Amino acid sequence: MLPDHEVALLQERLSGACTVEVAAFDEFALLLSDPEKTSAYDHVIFDTAPTGHTLRLLELPAAWTGFLEAAPGDVSCLGPLSGLKAARDRYEATVRALSDPAATALVLVARPDRVALIEAARTSEELRGQGLTNQQLVINAVFRAGDSADKLAAAFERRGAQALAHMPPVLKALSRSDIPLRGHNIVGLEALRSFLSTAPEKLPAEATADIVVPPGVMDLRALVDELAAAGHGLVMIMGKGGVGKTTVAAAIAVALAGRGAPVNLTTTDPAQHLIETLPENVPNLKVSHIDPKEEVKRYRARTLEGAKGTKSAEQLALLQEELQSPCYEEVAVFQAFSRAVMSGRSEFTVIDTAPTGHTLLLLDTAGNYHRQMTDFSSGVGRIHTPLMMLQDSAYTKILIVALPETTPVLEASALQDDLRRAGIEPYAWVINASLAAARPRDPLLRRRAAAELPQIAKVKGELARRVAIVAFQAEEPVGAARLAALTS
Repeated sequence: MLPDHEVALLQERLSGACTVEVAAFDEFALLLSDPEKTSAYDHVIFDTAPTGHTLRLLELPAAWTGFLEAAPGDVSCLGPLSGLKAARDRYEATVRALSDPAATALVLVARPDRVALIEAARTSEELRGQGLTNQQLVINAVFRAGDSADKLAAAFERRGAQALAHMPPVLKALSRSDIPLRGHNIVGLEALRSFLSTAPEKLPAEATADIVVPPGVMDLRALVDELAAAGHGLVMIMGKGGVGKTTVAAAIAVALAGRGAPVNLTTTDPAQHLIETLPENVPNLKVSHIDPKEEVKRYRARTLEGAKGTKSAEQLALLQEELQSPCYEEVAVFQAFSRAVMSGRSEFTVIDTAPTGHTLLLLDTAGNYHRQMTDFSSGVGRIHTPLMMLQDSAYTKILIVALPETTPVLEASALQDDLRRAGIEPYAWVINASLAAARPRDPLLRRRAAAELPQIAKVKGELARRVAIVAFQAEEPVGAARLAALTS
């Protein structure tokens, strides 16, 4: 129906990562706004993606509803606004359903861990600000020591109790359920049915066999030695939220700085866990943060200033409205992310990335930029795009962090597959907070440690070229001294 140049323009508008968000949200919105979709069911249980991605999905209905009300033109980064206006009623119905306590309950799940509870509180406040007030809290994997002589078990219980005692006030106000730590992975129907049982778990009367980490697994110090040999470069720490990416990133940065190298430790995570993990200054180490809101503000100002000499007043007004689109946050953050990627040419740049979904959006944007640059650069000198830098294994070392449990290993494996499709090969995996490496004596913790061994063997044998392991720490690894101890 349209001429070729209009089709090409529409295709370009629909090529951004934000389109994927809207498409995914459309499917979610149907569950909430179309009664026929769920008429056969008493309950709809929506197992959401990691926090950052979930917030983005839930922000879209309100953001797009407001954008549609204000936009005067017929274009956006998603294509013709007429397509979005057709879905406007569904988006409004979705907002109503999400904010109706009689229709929607939001269950926040966290482990008894200080950083995890801070993240849950941030999520609670942001969702409450969007009208989702019917919230409940589930604390998973609450541990009670069974061997009072095991110092590790006592520290494990103490860390959890302290985290719960000092949880943010917004969480203390919620209705709360605690689920005890189990000695086995929750996989399969029988395990799921027993998960919520209040009966104490039956543990073997005798101690399990000696727990030995599979051979060929290095410690974090050996991995840092390999990274330090290059003298400079980019180290990206990736993985699902809650696996300890920030701790690993900070420990590696502190270790590299301790070897005398200049290090820039930065994060794209809006939660800014770095502030809690490394609150003090370290010689040779600079800590920075990419703030999405500030980057969007700068990007809008630069774009409008650059357009003033070439566009009419009417066109500038349309552009100003266009720049209010939620899509432009990705573009703005990507520009700051690109600067961090390039900075590793003269120093070590360690990037603590946001949770996996957000990171992949950044990499998808990098891929689009790479394609645009190479399409328009014939006859021009050699171009180094951010994606090329990420694909260069001599320059970029991607470290995937996972816990030695079934679900985190599966999710990290899926992340690795996505990276490989983008032509990016991870350098190593880091298995964090391993009980098997800590060698506990408590019966429940020993059973948990034994359950880790098949997952560690799977990572070592099937998934990773290099594997480093970090033992569970009796004291939370916060501050330069404890972070340095992880690589000592």
